[in-house]
Amino acid sequence: MTDFDERIPIYLQIMDLIKKKIIKGELKGGDKLPSVRELALELKVNPNTVQRVYQELEREGIIETVKGVGSFVISNEKKLMKLKENLASERIKAFIKEMKEINLSKEDLNLLLAKYWEEVN
Repeated sequence: MTDFDERIPIYLQIMDLIKKKIIKGELKGGDKLPSVRELALELKVNPNTVQRVYQELEREGIIETVKGVGSFVISNEKKLMKLKENLASERIKAFIKEMKEINLSKEDLNLLLAKYWEEVN
């Protein structure tokens, strides 16, 4: 089960969870995703929420659904690399925005990044 953030729609959090699994290699191109019912039970959410997640991921071109068979991660490496870039870009922009809000200069940020890069696994 996942602890969901009340401020963010659950379906977006589940989409993010699946995208992260793909990026980390926990889910690879061609892998079958759990059925809507299975994932809903696992995450303790309404099956309609999972159905929406799968529809949105399919619309984004990240998964493909074969009627009567299931939903699968796409095998297109270029598309999966783009997913990784987009997710990183979102996170980096949010991080930079936060650092600017505390008046941290680019130079100081670079120094801190270099200092802490090796500490984080």
